[in-house]
Amino acid sequence: MEKNLQEKFIRPMSGYIMLAVLLVVTGLFAYVAITFNDHRLTWLLVTAIVVFAVVLVFTAGFLVINPNESAVLVLFGDYKGTVRQNGFFWVNPFLVKKKISLRARNLNSEPIKVNDKIGNPIMIGIVLVWKVRDTFRAAFEVDDYVNYVEIQSEAAIRKLAGHYPYDNFDDEQTEITLRAGGEEVNQALEAELSERLQMAGIEVIEARISYLAYSSEIANAMLRRQQATAIIAARVKIVEGAVSMVEMALEQLSEKKLVDLDEEKKAAMVSNLMVVLCSDKDASPVINTGTLHQ
Repeated sequence: MEKNLQEKFIRPMSGYIMLAVLLVVTGLFAYVAITFNDHRLTWLLVTAIVVFAVVLVFTAGFLVINPNESAVLVLFGDYKGTVRQNGFFWVNPFLVKKKISLRARNLNSEPIKVNDKIGNPIMIGIVLVWKVRDTFRAAFEVDDYVNYVEIQSEAAIRKLAGHYPYDNFDDEQTEITLRAGGEEVNQALEAELSERLQMAGIEVIEARISYLAYSSEIANAMLRRQQATAIIAARVKIVEGAVSMVEMALEQLSEKKLVDLDEEKKAAMVSNLMVVLCSDKDASPVINTGTLHQ
């Protein structure tokens, strides 16, 4: 049965102590070599080679950990632990030391072409802020955790786009869209990325849609449709306001009895007022100097 491996933290020996030991050993050997007689030169040469090789091997064990940095230590395929505390250390020189940054990183993805929920081709890109949380998973669960983040981010974008429409023009009952979803869409994106990147020990700090547009082949048609929709919505408001104003005018004329209007005159008045109020151009009044019937 395989061991249930997980991240574990270790604190190696201070590098300053080992550095002092190596300097003392080197100094003592140099002193002894100088005081020995000439007939021992062959022995001194062999010893010098051995001491130099030992010092060189021990020097390979020095390890410097900068702030927000870690080192994963492996001895002949066996995970020994992770050093997270910054400083100058010495470890077994035969350990393989893999540095992993713990700093927050940004991924500004290039816009990719995907299909939204109703099949419209759109261009979408995201900004992802992430960092390594579990060094064991980042080092051993995936081959290259940076490349893993990039590929899984693209997969999450495609899945997100497939769950929401770009807008609600084709489905007015849709409450959440990519264009107007705001925080709800971003939260769904963060949840999807967190689930996908958990395997690699990655923590998602923030994920936001940074670019959203229709694909080039339908962009012009969709723009015209948006403009038409906006014009229709504006016209509806104008008509509603005009009807309200005509109704108010007829009621006040009737209450104050300024003029006696029969049904034909009311219809003519309503027609004229609706033309004036709903027209997109300034009205050009015609002054009638005769009677109402001329």
